[in-house]
Amino acid sequence: MIEKQIIAGSACPCASGLGRHHCCELDLAQVQIVPPERHAEALAALTRAYHGGARETARRLALEILEMSPGQREALGALFNLLRDAGQAQAATSAIVRLARLFPNDAAIRSVAAGFFLQRHDLPQAYAHGRMLVRLAPEESVAHFLMGRIFLARGKAQAAEFHLQSAEQLAEPGKRDAPDLQAARAVALREQSKFGEARAIYERISAAEQLSVQMLLDWAALEEAARDFAAAFALLDRAEATRSGDPRVAVMRAGLHRRVQEPERALDAIDTSVTEGQPATLLSKGQILDSLGRYDEAFACFDLYKARLREGGARYLADEANQLVTALTDFFTEGRARLLPRAAVRQESAQPIFIVGFPRSGTTLVEQTLSSHPQISAGDELPIIGSIAQRAQLLLGSPGGYPSALSELWLGDRRGHVDTLRDLYLNEAHEMGVVVAGKRWFTDKMPLNETHLGLISLLFPQSPIIHLVRHPLDVVLSVFSNALTHGFYCASALESAATHYARIADLIAHYRSVMPLRYHAVRYEDLVTDQEREVRAMLDGIGEPFDPAMLAFHHNARHARTASYAQVTEKLYTRSRFRYRNYLKHLEPVIPILQPAIERLGYSIES
Repeated sequence: MIEKQIIAGSACPCASGLGRHHCCELDLAQVQIVPPERHAEALAALTRAYHGGARETARRLALEILEMSPGQREALGALFNLLRDAGQAQAATSAIVRLARLFPNDAAIRSVAAGFFLQRHDLPQAYAHGRMLVRLAPEESVAHFLMGRIFLARGKAQAAEFHLQSAEQLAEPGKRDAPDLQAARAVALREQSKFGEARAIYERISAAEQLSVQMLLDWAALEEAARDFAAAFALLDRAEATRSGDPRVAVMRAGLHRRVQEPERALDAIDTSVTEGQPATLLSKGQILDSLGRYDEAFACFDLYKARLREGGARYLADEANQLVTALTDFFTEGRARLLPRAAVRQESAQPIFIVGFPRSGTTLVEQTLSSHPQISAGDELPIIGSIAQRAQLLLGSPGGYPSALSELWLGDRRGHVDTLRDLYLNEAHEMGVVVAGKRWFTDKMPLNETHLGLISLLFPQSPIIHLVRHPLDVVLSVFSNALTHGFYCASALESAATHYARIADLIAHYRSVMPLRYHAVRYEDLVTDQEREVRAMLDGIGEPFDPAMLAFHHNARHARTASYAQVTEKLYTRSRFRYRNYLKHLEPVIPILQPAIERLGYSIES
């Protein structure tokens, strides 16, 4: 009895059922890897129980084995399966991470881990395990298929297409036309605006009568991106006929009605969903109510949507965000900025134009405008600067992490490495297909790249930095009313969105005070009211002549992969200016957080 009380009192907080010292506080360095033969009888009973549906018995047996042998692979794998199936995400995460650390070169474990984190939309974890899987099993079709799906989720369509093609080539002849594989390729092609090729794949799958509901939805998204709305609605009808009452169909139908300026029909569509409490349904309904001017109801939907996400584990990583911003502020000082070397311009390559700004500030609008110029191609959201920051310690051979790793550039035998980092960026941009022959520039509008303005100024001191400025209350409201993960998951709550906005605003002001930047601010409100003047000013900063086609950016055929994809296919409008006024009473709690930035940027608060 005493022993049971001790075990119960030391239960791991993750709720795996194990004691904390055999679970999340386990010292992996001291774990002995135990072969299955040592627990052969118990493992056999565990397997029988699991496959026989006796899940509680299976769980009890797995826990008994792991309390004796915490590193027993089969028991830990079975416990992971049981926790995952039961929806215990935190405990399942602990189990699969522990498995991967104990057996780092086990391709099967890496495959399960990558798939688990991809399903949970934990893309950094999925990406890390997926890359290791491809390293371990480069000849396995399934490894490339999984890596392709992960790249798709990360918005890297060209890299995704490469792995999906590899998966097709490596698959057994009878599996190369597998619908899941071909449909994933179609999504990768769609995201590169290769609409005809993607459509041909869906038509082949349709002819074989193998289209799933998700494939029909993805095909409808393709037709929406191609602006064939009638075809998109027809595909949603097919999806509804395949699975009546599927909330995914209702949400997409509502979005499509909203896209074609039919908000009442959009609301009717979303109200037919039988699972209105689901996050995606709440978000869509809130956006529709907003377009109908029913602002209090809309905010209630957004608020409940964010609460549901937080219940699922989404939260602002405040400590991590604060540590990074503090480290950057402390490292980049006026004195150090003078000592740090700058990379030379690589003349034979197109150069980046960095479009920076908090998410929902208007960066997609500016990219669509600039990429309508004959000398500028659209790079979209390039993760390269963030990747270099993450790898800086390794790339520079520094004992410290980023940004302190950049101090290596002060040393005589490391000063040339700033050109190496520049080349790394440009080479990756070339591989991603954003550098177009005959064009002098390409855009990089990765959200919150402004966090790394110090690094950008070292690698590309001559590149224009176009900063989108918008009323802070409008930005935070828009972040709150959309599904976003950028910025350490700050969008999970209104207060955390405002807090991160204020942190980044302070950091930008610091960079501008201590470093020379080729900086040009564009005020969103001015851009939508005096478009030509602001476009000409941007081009003056870049050094390119004005082109009238830029004023008709909505005719730009490229597919924008952001929450603003629909807005940038419309003519310029002003209805999003000072939208915060409709929600002012709901925004009152965050006004003190944003007040310094509001005043610094020259805005005021009006009812």
